[in-house]
Amino acid sequence: MDKAIVRTDYQFPGQKGVYKGKVRDVYNINDDLLVMIVSDRISAFDVVLPEGVPYKGQVLNQIAAKFLDATADIVPNWKVATPDPMVTVGHNCEQYKVEMVIRGYLTGHAWREYKAGKRTLCGVPMPEGMKENEKFAAPIITPTTKADQGHDEDISREEIIAQGLVSEEEYIMLEKYTRELFQRGTEMAAEKGLILVDTKYEFGKKNGQIYLIDEIHTPDSSRYFYAEGYEERLAKGEQQKQLSKEFVRQWLIENGFQGKEGQQVPEMNEEFIAQVSERYIELFEHITGDKFVKADAANVAERINTNVTDYLNSRV
Repeated sequence: MDKAIVRTDYQFPGQKGVYKGKVRDVYNINDDLLVMIVSDRISAFDVVLPEGVPYKGQVLNQIAAKFLDATADIVPNWKVATPDPMVTVGHNCEQYKVEMVIRGYLTGHAWREYKAGKRTLCGVPMPEGMKENEKFAAPIITPTTKADQGHDEDISREEIIAQGLVSEEEYIMLEKYTRELFQRGTEMAAEKGLILVDTKYEFGKKNGQIYLIDEIHTPDSSRYFYAEGYEERLAKGEQQKQLSKEFVRQWLIENGFQGKEGQQVPEMNEEFIAQVSERYIELFEHITGDKFVKADAANVAERINTNVTDYLNSRV
């Protein structure tokens, strides 16, 4: 799996620092721009798994770029350029300390909470008598705190405002943008025979302007069902056919890992890694309608360095 990039260590022109997240390495260029390299690392249950997945970074970066362009009329976004298939260069924004999670269906974390008997999530009531994967009457927004390390935590709108994480006026705008982005994503997914089930958006601020930042509508931040057969599977209580990272989580659960203390990450053999790579490419082609073109992987690290350096130098 030598085509997978799991770590970066660059010195770009004007570089002032670097932040290394679970999946993305973000380089600060003169406090003005960010160079975001989407690595091939994969995380689940807030744990970075030991093996990288070839082409995953390219898939995520190119899906995000497409959807950022397709939603720029709703809210300004941070993207300035994509000088490499795995890289986005964009505005350096002050990040809001919350993630805006929006759910159209009762699944994943929401279902696990519901199954445990909870009928309120992030201060939002959930009706009695719902089934797993059933559609909500209207999408619900269930924000989380943005943790630098460890687990993101559910939080209510009232708590966000009371703690001063976001002003009430700005939070109303974040909710508005979240609903409009989700509606656009839902429509675009439907055109491809998919259901956008749930997703998350991150926002930041620069010169008093709110920007949509980071990724959007990728399989790492979103869950998709196939529309065909959805109703039949729901009626029979069967699992939905989906395109998301949930299958990785399910594989981990089946192999005794949920990110809890003392648990060991199961071995990811080459066959499983190849399956994960294929699933990411499958989602790319389904959600974008484009054929995925694998970038030259002969020396990915050197390619990224050359492309980003050339781009930054061209701006001087």
